[in-house]
Amino acid sequence: MAGSLRVYVRTQLGRVVWEFGVMLVVTAYFLLFGLTPLTGGDRLGLVGADEPRYAQIAREMLAQHSAVCHEFHAKVWPHSAKPADLHASYECFVGGTITPILYGKPWLEKPALYYWRAMGFFKEFGISDWSARLPSASATALMIILAFLHLRRFRPGGHLDAALIMISSAAIVAFARGASTDMQLAAPFSIGMLGWYAWYETGKKYWLFDLYFFVAAATLAKGPVAPFMALAIILLFLGLRREWSALRRTIWIPGIILYFLMVLPWFIAVQRRNPQFFSKFFFQNNIERYTSNLFRHHQPFYYYLIVLIIGLMPWTALALRALWDGFQISIAEWKVRSQPKRYLGHIRPGDAFPEFLVLWALFPIIFFSFSGSKLPGYILPSIPPIAILTGDYLFRTRRTGIPNWLLITHGCLVGAVTFVVLLVPQYMVYNKFIPPHPIDLIEAGAFALLAATLVIVVVRTKGAVDIRTITLVPLIGLMFFLLVKNGNLLDQNYSARPLARQIAAAAPNIHTVAVRDVRRDITYGLAFYRNEKIVHYTGDHVEPDDTLPVGIPDGEHILVIPTSDVPQLNNWLQGRLYQPLFLDETKGLSVYQVYPRN
Repeated sequence: MAGSLRVYVRTQLGRVVWEFGVMLVVTAYFLLFGLTPLTGGDRLGLVGADEPRYAQIAREMLAQHSAVCHEFHAKVWPHSAKPADLHASYECFVGGTITPILYGKPWLEKPALYYWRAMGFFKEFGISDWSARLPSASATALMIILAFLHLRRFRPGGHLDAALIMISSAAIVAFARGASTDMQLAAPFSIGMLGWYAWYETGKKYWLFDLYFFVAAATLAKGPVAPFMALAIILLFLGLRREWSALRRTIWIPGIILYFLMVLPWFIAVQRRNPQFFSKFFFQNNIERYTSNLFRHHQPFYYYLIVLIIGLMPWTALALRALWDGFQISIAEWKVRSQPKRYLGHIRPGDAFPEFLVLWALFPIIFFSFSGSKLPGYILPSIPPIAILTGDYLFRTRRTGIPNWLLITHGCLVGAVTFVVLLVPQYMVYNKFIPPHPIDLIEAGAFALLAATLVIVVVRTKGAVDIRTITLVPLIGLMFFLLVKNGNLLDQNYSARPLARQIAAAAPNIHTVAVRDVRRDITYGLAFYRNEKIVHYTGDHVEPDDTLPVGIPDGEHILVIPTSDVPQLNNWLQGRLYQPLFLDETKGLSVYQVYPRN
């Protein structure tokens, strides 16, 4: 049986099936393991401020949509072709899908693609934190699969390496498992850019469908930044190659019609229902976000260099070397193109793909480095082209071998990732980078050394072709260690889910929860898991974009405060009765039941 399998894999069809199967299995593991109940359990609740907030918006839109459909006794698909049934289905379709709403009020900071997709998963699998993350996971899966198929057709050899590097990079894994809009932009944008280059290389117009369709989807995810980046990268690429006729041919009337048919209906509808949308979304959340620190996300100019180094882990050394190699190839091509007698007999000079990938990778990094507001997800579209360059670089170095310095550096980075991840539980428990027990430090160091040595020895022995496999082995084990062995610790420290469950168990009949001096991620997390507004005692620590009510409720409520603020309770409540319920030591929070004012 094993011999027959080896013979089959050596055939062309067998190799394709084998590689596609490996890609699917690895992709499914990194995207879904520990994410859903069917794939290792729902290990980590929603974290940060954005995840619970976006999930809550999708929940409220779904509730409104269901209410409208119930009011008209209709479904999205009409019961018949009668005008009354068609009108009822139209009202059902648009009900709750136009204006994003948070706590009953319009939330106009982002377009609606994530919310629509989350609504669909909520309706199919129920409202939960893990179903809120399926839009990002499914978008990433589509990106990996289509990138693999594209490279398999146009750049065979490094296609599997590129796909596996892409899906196992720290940035892709992190954002693919998050309930956010970042992957809703990066995934379709990347597919669209690959589609455009397929047209550039083949001249077949149907490839432009990918550009217009997927950039339209990216526009519905985050707005005009998607077509802006696509146009800027294409302009730079064609300008450097002096192929302006290709820019004219990129303007494809059916594609433009498709783009506007996808984008304009929602933008027009939401503007008609919310006249403040244009200024709120375009000016405040795009122009002012870029030109100022309006949303308090200021970072130094070199911020994205650090983000890139961390986001490419553990492939950073190989990826940066591949990026530099692509840059050198692009410069060499440019020098040859500058000669009058270049590429005799060929219409188009040289292999343009490395140059296209380098420009695609560098543009978001450079562009957003000048932004007054910086968040890690902004340069997520740069990761796929760097992964493709890395896969191609590894394929080209299989015969010559990877330089020793590069292999050792890569092995050390794998060891460093292993060391850090193994110490994460100790950091969460003791809130220190160095655990108090030296034995834990020694164990982490030993496993890190083992991982680094394994990578170096195997690659030196068997060649560069096995570097992808031997690198994935510790990564797979580390994900199991982090999510299965220490999933509860992650949940306790970084998610509001355990706190919400404790409150529900301690005071099941009290609906109002108030906070003071509590982090925004905890506040929004409590709001999602309780499906109700959380009241702020004071507006001193409320962000400008918060829509939660402010003030001390007169009625009975639950109060969540930092334990260090407990001595101030009497001053805040001015004689009202209250009693402690429990202490959340991991978050440093105390929870009280406050009785009515009278």
